[in-house]
Amino acid sequence: MKWMLLLYVLLNVVVFGLYAIDKYKAIHHKWRIPEATLLGAAVLGVFGALFGMYLFRHKTRKPKFYTTVPLILAAESAIAILVLWKYLS
Repeated sequence: MKWMLLLYVLLNVVVFGLYAIDKYKAIHHKWRIPEATLLGAAVLGVFGALFGMYLFRHKTRKPKFYTTVPLILAAESAIAILVLWKYLS
């Protein structure tokens, strides 16, 4: 269980880094990370995506992001609650 938590934290750090890199590239008019990649990464590390979006003020005006990322968080939270409920019962 500790390894799973460590892996989850690591994935969130990587996703946070992706958002940071994409913001840097946006500012400097360089090649960007595709939106589909950023949203796919958010599935793996939704907290990293949310913190990256709001800390760097990146993709916060795009409806695709400000609706989808919180929906991913809600879905993952619901799944985690169900799993914990089954596990603890």
